[in-house]
Amino acid sequence: MSLKAARVNAGFTSKEAAEAVNVHYQTLTKYERDSSDIPFSLLDELSNLYQVPINNIFLGKEYELIRIIARNRESVCND
Repeated sequence: MSLKAARVNAGFTSKEAAEAVNVHYQTLTKYERDSSDIPFSLLDELSNLYQVPINNIFLGKEYELIRIIARNRESVCND
């Protein structure tokens, strides 16, 4: 799951989540688009806030996750 999906599922707006972990909401939005270079300490805080294990959070660019999901759907439909 992406950082954005974890946030939305936990019921936070980007501003609420950013305030809770003491970062600017634009910083959080940046990491939601590309979490490949997110500091571990922030990832850990967000994981705890969203109540999602770190291993369940996709780290990378949002469009890469979308491509992976699309490929998996195609392979399931073609089987």
